[in-house]
Amino acid sequence: MQHGNEALWLPRPGGRPRPGPAPYTAPAAGELVVRARAVAVNPVDAIPGIARRVVTPWLTYPAVLGSDVAGEVVEVGDGVTRFRPGDRALGHAIGQERSRDRAAEGAFQRYVVLVEHMASRVPDGLGYEHGAVLPLGLSTAAAGLFEADQLALALPSLDAPDRAASVVVWGASTSVGSNAVQLARCAGYDVIGTASPRNFEYVRRLGAREVFDYHERDVGGRVVDALRGRELAGILAIGRGSLPRAVSVARRCEGSRRVASAYPTPVTTARAALARRRGVQVSAIWGGTPSESPVGPALYGAFLGEALDAGRYLAAPHPEVVGSDLSAIPEALSRLRRGVSATKLVVTLPAG
Repeated sequence: MQHGNEALWLPRPGGRPRPGPAPYTAPAAGELVVRARAVAVNPVDAIPGIARRVVTPWLTYPAVLGSDVAGEVVEVGDGVTRFRPGDRALGHAIGQERSRDRAAEGAFQRYVVLVEHMASRVPDGLGYEHGAVLPLGLSTAAAGLFEADQLALALPSLDAPDRAASVVVWGASTSVGSNAVQLARCAGYDVIGTASPRNFEYVRRLGAREVFDYHERDVGGRVVDALRGRELAGILAIGRGSLPRAVSVARRCEGSRRVASAYPTPVTTARAALARRRGVQVSAIWGGTPSESPVGPALYGAFLGEALDAGRYLAAPHPEVVGSDLSAIPEALSRLRRGVSATKLVVTLPAG
């Protein structure tokens, strides 16, 4: 079967993305091809050219960006056992990873190559626009919570026992935070979150026991008070200004003094060196790490599909559809740069 493909090409790091023809790439062993029906945009897609050279200096151009995709499986490669053509799937497209660097695996195109262990089934009752909000936020949260060099927590499951330890998610209403709250709860941990007051109820619905306003001067003290009598399992720091406050909380609590930061920047590296002198271990999260570790298969293969189907995991944050073709993605990226709250911007693609 012949498939005519089209992609949103980024010609160079500081260039303007433009739609154009793209080859259809058949799946290799362990891969599947999804006809994209919805894609979501993330901050890594919206960074300017100079920063892109720093964040992904290995990337070959012209490139196809995008990590979040949901759609219909059209072809599977040798060894793929969890999918067949016609299945509804979501996946983390890892074309921007150093180990892949492959335009065929970028999400911003009509036919996307995914690796099987970074893809999950989409339940029949879940719209593609909802499925597309998950992958990169989910992978990043999972990397911070479960990778051995991050918080190293127990993996999530549908029957995880309650654990006598708490996880703090600083920035719990963000895309990464929304997934971190749910993943930590599904792993059996008590969760304390921070967010803006307008998002308190949203974060509680995701599973947080208590939520505090990160704008408050003494929010760190309030978090410490909420943790009294419980062991700290670790802190996930998401959002501007979160890392110093997270380190301060870790220093004052019993238990783990690990803080995982969602900002893998030189500033984080410098703060990590300072935190070590205060007895706190700070690590920087890279969202693609689960694609090369046991966390990816455990998350996408053994957990997510069943959890979504059982209603034990919510597709969060809420999708806001901002366009209906590849040409709508640049405007979605512009909107993302202006800021969103408890929302993921999604572009749908026609079925034909």
